[in-house]
Amino acid sequence: MKKIFKILGIVLLVGVFGGTIFFLYNKSKKKPDVFETKAPFVSNVIKKTVATGSVVPRQEIEIKPQVSGIIDEIYIEAGDFVKKEQVIARIKIIPDMVNLNAAESRLNRAKINFEDARIDYDRQQKLFDKNVISYEEFKNSKVAYDSAKEEVNSAENNLELIKNGVTKKAASATNTLVRSTINGMVLDVPVEVGNSVIQSNTFNDGTTISSVADMKDMIFEGKVDETEVGKIKEGMPIELEIGAIEKEKFQAILEYISPKGIEENGAIQFEIKADVELKENQFIRAGYSANANIVLDRRDSVMVIPEGMLKFENDSSFVEILTNEEEHTFEKRKVETGLSDGINIEIVSGLEKEDKVKGDKIDPKKLKENKG
Repeated sequence: MKKIFKILGIVLLVGVFGGTIFFLYNKSKKKPDVFETKAPFVSNVIKKTVATGSVVPRQEIEIKPQVSGIIDEIYIEAGDFVKKEQVIARIKIIPDMVNLNAAESRLNRAKINFEDARIDYDRQQKLFDKNVISYEEFKNSKVAYDSAKEEVNSAENNLELIKNGVTKKAASATNTLVRSTINGMVLDVPVEVGNSVIQSNTFNDGTTISSVADMKDMIFEGKVDETEVGKIKEGMPIELEIGAIEKEKFQAILEYISPKGIEENGAIQFEIKADVELKENQFIRAGYSANANIVLDRRDSVMVIPEGMLKFENDSSFVEILTNEEEHTFEKRKVETGLSDGINIEIVSGLEKEDKVKGDKIDPKKLKENKG
């Protein structure tokens, strides 16, 4: 009986020892890594570069006065539509006292000369009517009379111009009325009634009365880095994203690339311009900041995979294809790639739609949570 218990004890001890060894072995055994897999899919691949800038009118004109003075009236405000030759402001001239005094003196002398010429003309007229003098003598007095009369008119007009900036005969052509030079929208009126303004001349740009622009003809002005400028050319399509207008994209055509770059913050930037295509009755405010997506190349409806799944070795590109789903084993397969947009890459050959490509390693904790 004791022998039986002894044998049972030995068997139990061996069993416990063997079970412990088996448990420790299984626990120490490395579990195979699990990777996510993804099948190739069909998508569009668009390679593009981004330029930052703003949307501005193609033609923005600053209206400046032709005479110096003080703003007497302003007939427009920002946002109004104006037509060419429409009066937008009136200027009151403050005459220079030296010029005013000279003009008044000239007029007085002209009147004295005219009165003397008139008396002489009347006397010669009576003598000529009595046939006392010849026509030649009478003609000379008439010419002197007409010249003196014209000098008075000229002196009066000169005085009116200095005092009021306009003559009585040419009131509609006065320089005191500031007119728009184009059809468009008033963008800004930087002056107010009572402000002094300076005329535009050879030595001075003059004071801006108003800025007017055609808001139906807008362009994008931006800058492209020197590393990208060689990849773009005139005529390329551009997709604009305007920060102030969400959920809407605008189409444009690249029409200008600057031949000279400008250094900014240590990098060479090239200016570009693009014609913005506006829909009917669509309005964009001048100065909106925008990002221009310039399409360098594209492939439509091609087989792609995430670029992160691609591996490189000896100037060759390859992927790992799932061969056994239960054992989770993979094999290398060389592929030929095409265009990439930085996220997905085109697969020209080497893959089928049914293949499952090895991706990133799955965290065992997350895998256990998903199973749970």
